[in-house]
Amino acid sequence: MKGILLINLGSPKNLEDNSVKEYLREFLSDDLVVDYPKWIQQILVNWIIVPNRYKKTQKAYSKIWTEEGSPLINNTIELGRHLAEESSLQVETAMRYQEPSIDEGINSLVNKGCTSIQVIPLYPHYAISSTLTTKNKVIEAVKNIDKKVDVNFVEPFYNKPEYIDSLCSLIKENKKEDSDLLLFSYHGIPIRHLRKASPNKKHDYQLCEKLECISKEFCYRHQVYETSRLCAEKLNIPQDKWRVTFQSRIGPGWLKPFTDKELNMLPGKGIKKIDVISPSFVIDNLETLEEINIEGRQDFLAAGGEKFNYIPCLNTRKDWVTVLSNLSKR
Repeated sequence: MKGILLINLGSPKNLEDNSVKEYLREFLSDDLVVDYPKWIQQILVNWIIVPNRYKKTQKAYSKIWTEEGSPLINNTIELGRHLAEESSLQVETAMRYQEPSIDEGINSLVNKGCTSIQVIPLYPHYAISSTLTTKNKVIEAVKNIDKKVDVNFVEPFYNKPEYIDSLCSLIKENKKEDSDLLLFSYHGIPIRHLRKASPNKKHDYQLCEKLECISKEFCYRHQVYETSRLCAEKLNIPQDKWRVTFQSRIGPGWLKPFTDKELNMLPGKGIKKIDVISPSFVIDNLETLEEINIEGRQDFLAAGGEKFNYIPCLNTRKDWVTVLSNLSKR
C-alpha cells in the first residue's frame, strides 16, 4: 500500500520561552542551515543568536499565533486531510524541525500498512537548507524502520505547469487592477549555498536568471526567477511591472535585492500601489504573515506607499490539493 508524507519546515510547539529556544536551536544547529564548522556554529547558536534573538522571534510569532496554535502546522495538517480525500491514500504530515516529527510520520504510515511512501517536501524550489536537509532526515529516519519500505521523493516543482497554473489562478483572483507592481518575494539564502548546491561546486551568478544556467536543477536563484517569469508570462504582466526580491536574511552575503530595502525604496520611485506574493512558501507562516503582511506593509506605507496588497499562499486551495495529488502519482 502507498502512502504520502507531506513535510514542511516547522515552528515552535507554543509561545513559551523554552519552546521558542528549542525550535531555534534545532533549526539553526542543522549543518545545512548554519553551515560553519560545528564548534563555530554552536557558539553562534547557543551563545549569540538564540539568547539575543528568541524574544524577538517570540514576539513575532505572538502576532500571528491562533487559538489552535501555529498557522503553519495547522494549515499543513489541514492540507494533508484534503490531500487524503483527493488521492484516496494514507497521508501524514510532518515538520523538518519539532513536531509532528518525520520519524512519527513515517512510523504512522508503516503501522498503517504502507510499504511505499511518496515524500513531498513542501518547497517548490531546491535549496540545501530546505530540500536537501529534509531528504537527509527522511533517509535517516527510514534506516530506523524494521520493515522494508520503498521511499520516493517528489522533486522541486517550481516550473511544473499545474503548479504554475494554480499559482497564477491565486494571483489573478487576488491581484489589484490598479497595482503598479507585482513583487515576488522569496525566502533568501546565503550566496555560498548556490555554489554548495551546484554539482561542480561552482556557480555562474550571471546566468541564474536565464535558461542557460548549467546548475538549474539545483540553483535556487534560477528556479525562483523561472517561477516568476512563467507566472508573469501566463498572466501577461509586462517585464517592468514585476520584480523578484529576497526576504528573511540572517547575516551578510545573502541573495539580493532585499525585500525590506525594496519596500522602503519603491514609493520614492513612484511605485505606490503594489501586490506582494511569496511563492517559496506554499503555506502561510511567520515569514509571510508577520514579516511581509505586517512589517513589510508598515514599512511600505511609512515610506509613502498608498496601497499594499498581500496575496496569501496557496494554503489549502482545491486546485493546489489537486496539484499535490497529481505530483504524488509520478
